[in-house]
Amino acid sequence: MRRPKKEIQLTSYDELLGLEESPEKSMNQVVEIELEKLYPFKNHPFHVSDDEKMAETVESIKNYGVLNPALVRPRSEGGYELISGHRRKRGCELCGKTTMPVLVRNYTDDEAVIIMVDSNIQRENILPSEKAHAYKMKYDAMKHQGSKGEKYTADMVGETAGDSGRTVQRYIRLASLSDGLLEYVDDNKIPMIVGEKLSYLKPQEQEWLLEGIVNSNIFPTKQQAEQLKECSANGKLNQGYIYAVLLKKENSKINVTIPAKKIGNYFPETYSKEQIEEVIFMLLDKWKQNREGVADAEDTV
Repeated sequence: MRRPKKEIQLTSYDELLGLEESPEKSMNQVVEIELEKLYPFKNHPFHVSDDEKMAETVESIKNYGVLNPALVRPRSEGGYELISGHRRKRGCELCGKTTMPVLVRNYTDDEAVIIMVDSNIQRENILPSEKAHAYKMKYDAMKHQGSKGEKYTADMVGETAGDSGRTVQRYIRLASLSDGLLEYVDDNKIPMIVGEKLSYLKPQEQEWLLEGIVNSNIFPTKQQAEQLKECSANGKLNQGYIYAVLLKKENSKINVTIPAKKIGNYFPETYSKEQIEEVIFMLLDKWKQNREGVADAEDTV
């Protein structure tokens, strides 16, 4: 006796994409959405630059279209929030496209943050500032979800990129740096280990330090950063001391009286007497070095 044929089950498009989930996440569909309805992820930490990589993305979209749909979630205000696909959206804009394919899903805030970070963290040439803010966002999201233990959570945060918990914690410290100081870390003018120590300075103290760096073009060493951190912890850090540390005059016994009314015309009104003195010391040092250089050159003639 012949056995009845089993009914053939065709694999659905959703199953191929791995979209079969619980009923509460029902919005699992790839659709074409207008670019103007796609909004960047709140506090998105990764830069989207019109660089060489973007040029390659644009060329690929021109030739083949968007091969992988972006991932979005509905916004209560209307439109959709991009979870991944910010570069693809920019590529579409540069190509003159008005829509792009997206996968719509309902995610909680914490779920969206974790997916957003993990989908970008393995990119090439990620800047320290990008990693710092990304790891901070993912760490906070995982803590909200009930992850226990700071070190354990940090280890989990770094798993996708292969970073240890200690490395993750160092990056998270960097997230406490001001944008101006973080730019110097990105440019390798302030080493990461120095930036980590400077991150313990209060926001106002960081602004003083940034101003001092800009005015003197001197960047703190690891030892100087430790000095500033310790002084800040003791509640004794001020602008004058920051200038003194940068200019290595903290132990100077020179006591010069500056005629403020005459000299003050050459400085911003917000400068204190101590700041003015330190800038003058710096200029005198440079003048002395230049004079010594000229003398050495004359001796060799």
